[in-house]
Amino acid sequence: MSFVTLGALLVALLVGAPIAAHLLRRRRAEERPFPPARLVPPTPPTARRRSLLEDRALFATRALSVLALAVLGATPLLRCSHLSLSRRAGASVALAIVVDDSLSMRARARAGAEGVDSAARDAPSRFERALTAARELAGGLAPGDAAAIVLAGAPARVALASTTNLAAVTEALAAVAPSDRATDLDGALDLARDLLRGLPQGDKRIVLLSDLADGAPGAPPISGTPDIATWVPLEELEAGGQDCGIVRADRSGQKARVRVVCTAAPAPAPGPDGAAARDGGAAAPAPSDTRASAAAGRSLEVRAGDAVLGKVALDAAQRAEELSVDLPSGTPEILIAALTGSDAIAEDDRAPIISAGGPLSIAVVVDPAATHVETGGPPPLEQALSALDLDAQIRPLPSVPEHADELAAHAGLIVDDAPGFTPEVRRSLAAWVERGGVALLTLGQRAAAAPLGAGFEPLVPGVVRWSASPAPGVDPATAGWLGPASAGLADVAPRGRATLGPEASEGAEVLARWKDGAPFLVRRPLGRGVVLFMTLPLSTEESDVALRPAFLSLLDGFVGAARARGGARRLAAGETWTFDGYRDVKVERVRVDAGQGPARREALPVAEVERRLRVSPPLAGLYELTLDGERSTRVVSVPEREIDLRPRRVADSARAAELGGMSASIDASPYVALALLLLLAAELLLRALGARRAPAEVQAG
Repeated sequence: MSFVTLGALLVALLVGAPIAAHLLRRRRAEERPFPPARLVPPTPPTARRRSLLEDRALFATRALSVLALAVLGATPLLRCSHLSLSRRAGASVALAIVVDDSLSMRARARAGAEGVDSAARDAPSRFERALTAARELAGGLAPGDAAAIVLAGAPARVALASTTNLAAVTEALAAVAPSDRATDLDGALDLARDLLRGLPQGDKRIVLLSDLADGAPGAPPISGTPDIATWVPLEELEAGGQDCGIVRADRSGQKARVRVVCTAAPAPAPGPDGAAARDGGAAAPAPSDTRASAAAGRSLEVRAGDAVLGKVALDAAQRAEELSVDLPSGTPEILIAALTGSDAIAEDDRAPIISAGGPLSIAVVVDPAATHVETGGPPPLEQALSALDLDAQIRPLPSVPEHADELAAHAGLIVDDAPGFTPEVRRSLAAWVERGGVALLTLGQRAAAAPLGAGFEPLVPGVVRWSASPAPGVDPATAGWLGPASAGLADVAPRGRATLGPEASEGAEVLARWKDGAPFLVRRPLGRGVVLFMTLPLSTEESDVALRPAFLSLLDGFVGAARARGGARRLAAGETWTFDGYRDVKVERVRVDAGQGPARREALPVAEVERRLRVSPPLAGLYELTLDGERSTRVVSVPEREIDLRPRRVADSARAAELGGMSASIDASPYVALALLLLLAAELLLRALGARRAPAEVQAG
């Protein structure tokens, strides 16, 4: 505070001057004896009457005026800084604000490698700081500007489409809440660009408010495009520090298995030649002592309420490890795994433990002789599932089980070019799918030559035929479900393909088509489950489709569908449960805190999308599902890649000063001046009323 500002504020002390004078006048007058005064009748002392405040309202008005003058003298020098855009010649702006609501944004802004000190606990989280900056940007918008809000927690979502209603922007920001999702910066930026394209404003910008920790520190730096600039304004949000988190906690019998992941070693500083981390390459591994701070001196405890049932120390240099804790007999069904000590993110230090929460089970029926590769090893299907690392357990089977009980242990089933199914197998498969199973059938030459009595009804209605492919290649425009990798199927040239009757597509969704319009990939709902069938087998002799990236996208979507339909009791935050065939669905998050009394329940909204009930839990923890009156317990875990706090690089153009920055604003002077004018008017009014009362009092006296 400068001397001028201090002097202006000292003017407020003048309010005490009238009060001091009033108190001085209230002193008792000195009495002197005067004998003739006894002949005069006594009257009240005039001095004491004058010592009282004659007009309290007028005195209060003048005191407030003095205070307002003091504040008015200081406000030109009392400035507050806020985030603002730099406009090009005052033109209107089309703005997309990307707010990262992922787990890593829960870290405190001052959290360091040694954990969280007392000062850092009082500091706002990175998410709170980002939301404050978003409100500051929204407050600086002017009529004619357009704004949109995108959330960068995976999957990226649109919180508010482009609008010129500035009040709607404020309301949308008020509804944004933190989550335990992973980070999807690329998806959020793509959504933001799509929202800005086509708007009439010539100045289009994306503001990214994120810690940049998306689990891909070696990815290309974040930058804008020629038509849409990208601005990353707050360097204070950039991720850093050390963190350990619990990403999975399962119980099998009297043993708890907990997977603990700690932050990767920080990237070394570039050397004199700039070789380290050049061109987005992976950083060289740091010595083990640089990564010891996240786990050093900490332990994993298994708790039942306040009681500690088991404990194991963390290795000071561990990166990712599955720890095993023996449990005593008679322990409750639901336990809590917790890490001692503190780190950058406190929300991932606890996780519920439930029984049978193991990996997703995927059964595979494939002929190794038909899908072999020249390099040897398992069939391409099994290699692809292992390479995707989808937290799924692959179970090769010699044939499809004939009894539904044998299929009950599996969430998904993949059958490659089966020569039809017997009536018993078809009944068991249909019953399993109707209860929520997900099946993927590939149809080839053997499927078309099914023996008498074998078939695919009701999984694949109609007759399957095999013939030469009249039009090679899949139309990428119809294969959006496979993502960007669908472009790789445009030139696939199989020796033959299966053809289906029109009844196979009735009531189903064609996810991809051949270039002649025939179905390539079809999704058919059946009860609470779904059947996917592809008109091409996985045989490497028929085509190389099993060796293409699009096949990985297909398997990823298949496993995701199996997990979403309840095949796994554990789901990552941000993923979706899909409840096909259920009429009454209720999902509640159960919060069990030590020493906090009974469990608290928070109901989640159930959305209906394309006539399918869906729930996307944003927070990790324990959930209770009630499906048509039947209750079950599920767990939502934190994504493993969200523990990686190495930030993504940012291009210099995204930090350019001409895009905006912190600006000082003077916003109190006009309001103080208006208040001073109102006080002056009030004083004049009070003085006028006082002047009228004085003659009346004289006449009455």
